[in-house]
Amino acid sequence: MSKRFLDKAYALDTPEETRALYDRWAASYDDEIAANGYATPARVAHALAAQVGDRTAPVLDYGCGTGLSGEALHAAGFTVIDGMDPSPAMLDGAREKGVYRNLALLDLDDSAPLPQGAYPAITAAGVIGVGAAPADTLDMLLTALPPGGLLGFSFNDHALADPQYEGRLAPWLERGDARLLSREHGPHLPGAGIGAMVYVVART
Repeated sequence: MSKRFLDKAYALDTPEETRALYDRWAASYDDEIAANGYATPARVAHALAAQVGDRTAPVLDYGCGTGLSGEALHAAGFTVIDGMDPSPAMLDGAREKGVYRNLALLDLDDSAPLPQGAYPAITAAGVIGVGAAPADTLDMLLTALPPGGLLGFSFNDHALADPQYEGRLAPWLERGDARLLSREHGPHLPGAGIGAMVYVVART
């Protein structure tokens, strides 16, 4: 039986720990996540698709992992998908999915790894949260969007229980620098009893 990693994923403290765990997890990630009914990639992809007029425009799958989120975007009708992830082993899995135009290794030490305005839509499905990408990742992604650009992302129940995560979104909305288009709670990893809120936000 393959070693279980899901229970360890919410106890990571540093980017180095996160990268190391996901590198080790890559070979069994899809099977373990599927066994728990991973629903968030499809939920984010469909929520974004409902707000996008041109699905041929490039979309960035930030924190793409083994490419499950890219497959969900492809199934939702997006045709030009790029991916970024800090784990080389995860990127190998994403490459095998055959749905990405480009895949790039993400440097976690770079505070601004995305070219400004390059993507009219960005997703971060199951990426920002406890033991994964920090809350200020939301600021970085929103800053990288052009005016009118869309961000589809999720906060799982662990992130929702920590006020710092939704607390990063609130100032954007209050200042009028972003507009909330949709917000819905639903399944994340139902096999593990975890839900998630899925959001689509427009940069103004």
